[in-house]
Amino acid sequence: MKDTMATMAPAQRTTMKAIVREKYGSPDVLELRNTDRPAIDDDGVLVRVRAASINAYDWHMMRGSPYLVRMSEGLRKPKSSAMGVDLAGQVEAVGKNVTNFRPGDEVFGARTGSLAEYLEGGGYWWTRLQYLLGLRDLGHEVFWLDLLPSTGDPGKDVRFS
Repeated sequence: MKDTMATMAPAQRTTMKAIVREKYGSPDVLELRNTDRPAIDDDGVLVRVRAASINAYDWHMMRGSPYLVRMSEGLRKPKSSAMGVDLAGQVEAVGKNVTNFRPGDEVFGARTGSLAEYLEGGGYWWTRLQYLLGLRDLGHEVFWLDLLPSTGDPGKDVRFS
C-alpha cells in the first residue's frame, strides 16, 4: 500500500509572523506577533517578503511625528498596526485575473506592512526585479530602490548592472 501522506500537498499556513504596533512611540512599542496571513482576491498578488528596510518614513509612522502624520494615520493611535513599506520578495500566488506576474517572480515595491512574512497587493504595487544579486544579498539595498524613477508601467522589468 502506498503512503498517501507522501503524495499529498502540504497544508498552507494560515498565520505568519509580523512586526506590529498598537500605539505610537519609541521602538519599544514594536512587537513580533503571529497574525493572519493575507488572502488574495482575483486581482491580487501575494508576495513572500525576502528583504525589507526601515527608513525615515517608518520612523515617523512609528513615532506619529511630526503630529501632522496623525491627521491621515490616526490621531490618538495608528489606524493600521502594520509596519514597514519597502520590500523585495517573491510572488507566492496570484489571483485569476493577474496576467503580468506568476508565482516565482522576484519583485520589489512599496506597500504598508513589509515587516511581515507575506504581503498582499494588486499588481500595480509590484515591479519584477532582475538583477545580479540574489534576494538574500539585497537587504539594506531595498531602501535605495525608492530612488529609482517610476517607469509608469506596472510590472515592467527593472534591471541592475
